[in-house]
Amino acid sequence: MVLFKNKNIFIIGLFIVGQIFGKGISKTSIFPAQGKHVHGSSIIEAPNGDLLACWFYGSGERTANDVVIQGSRLKKGSSEWGSIFVMADTPDLPDCNPVLFINENDELMLFWIAVRANGWENSVLRYKISSDYLKPGAPNWDWQDIIILKPGEEFYNTIKKEFEANYTDPAWSEYALPYEKLIAEAALDMEKRQKGWMTRIHPITLSTGRILLPLYSDGYNISLIGISDDNGKTWTSSKPIVGFGPVQPALIEKNDGSIIAYMRDNGGSPYRILVSESQDQGMSWTFATDSKILNPGSSIDAIELKNGHWVMIYNDTEDSRSSWAVSLSKDEGKTWKWTRHIGVSHDKSESYSYPSMIQTKDGKIHISYSYRNQEGKTILHASFNENWIKKGD
Repeated sequence: MVLFKNKNIFIIGLFIVGQIFGKGISKTSIFPAQGKHVHGSSIIEAPNGDLLACWFYGSGERTANDVVIQGSRLKKGSSEWGSIFVMADTPDLPDCNPVLFINENDELMLFWIAVRANGWENSVLRYKISSDYLKPGAPNWDWQDIIILKPGEEFYNTIKKEFEANYTDPAWSEYALPYEKLIAEAALDMEKRQKGWMTRIHPITLSTGRILLPLYSDGYNISLIGISDDNGKTWTSSKPIVGFGPVQPALIEKNDGSIIAYMRDNGGSPYRILVSESQDQGMSWTFATDSKILNPGSSIDAIELKNGHWVMIYNDTEDSRSSWAVSLSKDEGKTWKWTRHIGVSHDKSESYSYPSMIQTKDGKIHISYSYRNQEGKTILHASFNENWIKKGD
């Protein structure tokens, strides 16, 4: 495999967009646009102020066995991302959907999936831990393992109960099981319950110290939360987040201790960001329902800022990834009063997707995301502050 050299460049189309949407935002590519498939990035701030980003790279996704997890580092005070290095590589299997996280011991954790038999539903959940990751280049890993979650009969019971209570419009014929019965039937299979759980969004640490790792399954088309009460050493599973395609949850803890999950809509119309809530530290969840926020079946991210305000980044359309919006809420998601666009492609020649968002110690908001235009594909890094959102387009 050939690693491409890093050059900090502006793609021409992106530079034009930056001029249209005004000052106050910085946008750079982590590496030049190229022909390979690059997607699913994650970004974090290290304790020394460096930014670390990773993504998956190869000839495709689950069907390409050369896919690996790559990374790069932006040194504090620098404007150029460093050289590309390999973060994870399961030989002859696709490695996808990496997620970075720093636990309360300041250890770096990398979660990702290795895709068996080229099917998302066969994915194996993997993770690494490093206490030596502040030097240039790839982290030195202390530990590597797999996470096997074992959802029990409550998994089936919850799916069956939630669909029976909320599904009122069967769309299939008398000769075929309705959607919800097919999912419930699959939930009886112990093997299926224990595989195929995939990463996408950062974990969060609750005020109690509990870590919640957002997970989802393309086999079940629902979500699940990995729960750790020992700083990531061991993991158990929550009850499922049931609904019509609620996947890739982004989690925020409210002031009262309840947790909101905002999810990609993998179901049918209306295409909206799906919402679920937990009152018991992530163990059980309400049936996922439509919000008023548009979603074209594309991943979103949402975080709480240090001042208690919430920020969400998403594609604000029902049918494409050509519009890239960031919204701000001051009332814990009841309303999203301010919205501004990071990019809009009116002819749909550009695509923006799969964001990863953090707020750094200096108060800035940083996002890494997938970008594609006619020149190729790359991972972009954007940074701005809350006031930039408030000014609008």
